[in-house]
Amino acid sequence: MENEAIIEIKNLSLSYESENTTYEALKNINLTVNRGEFICIVGSSGCGKSTLLSVLEGLQTATSGSIKINGKEIHSAGVERAVVFQSYSLFPWMTAKENVAFSVNENYKKRGEKISRKKASEIALAFLHKVELNGFEDKLPGELSGGMQQRVAIARAMACDPEILLMDEPFGALDAKIRENLQNLILKMWREDERKKTIIFVTHDLNEAELLADRIVFMIPKHIYTVIEDNLPRPRNYPCIQESKEYKELYQKLVKYFYHETNELIDSEGANL
Repeated sequence: MENEAIIEIKNLSLSYESENTTYEALKNINLTVNRGEFICIVGSSGCGKSTLLSVLEGLQTATSGSIKINGKEIHSAGVERAVVFQSYSLFPWMTAKENVAFSVNENYKKRGEKISRKKASEIALAFLHKVELNGFEDKLPGELSGGMQQRVAIARAMACDPEILLMDEPFGALDAKIRENLQNLILKMWREDERKKTIIFVTHDLNEAELLADRIVFMIPKHIYTVIEDNLPRPRNYPCIQESKEYKELYQKLVKYFYHETNELIDSEGANL
């Protein structure tokens, strides 16, 4: 991992106006993410994890502060970022291959470049094979399981070759076994990519964060409470790490933050930060 900043978030705040009331969703967020780093954002429901990701996506605009990517301030979506949501968001009338090829074609258009239908289809097939969907390329989303649909969504995002992959609880709706398979898949694709992606991954699952992350960003309502280094050796998978002393110690630390250390801060809405 290169020790070079790709994302710089400085003094970021976001407020909403609703019925003559101001609701503060994010307050003074500061975070630097290095190129090729895998960051997991954890915290209780409603603390601002997905809101922060939506600002990184360019779907929402901060009230104050800034986000810079590669040194340039962003205010909208960009081709250097791709998103995988919890809902698969596939076009139901398109096959798996067509869904991926469509996104590849649109990404080229946004770059001001052209790509042939044949080339876009070849790229789509290559990435569907990477997510182990051989033989399912011509299936419609309705003919695929939830886990398979999420594989298509991952292939679609990766096929656009973004520098930054933003993932908003992408495995949250899946059962435990499929979830574990997809966690291992995303780690494998991230590790083997020639131009290793920078990944920002929102999750409420502490075990998932431990398995995936280089650093874990722990949020309480509106704020980043702390950032924790995850130094478990790579490559990782559950059978290898779950019984280790380091894994258990890190998990207990996260649980302590989640249920004990931040209670006073959460109750006072961050007043003691």
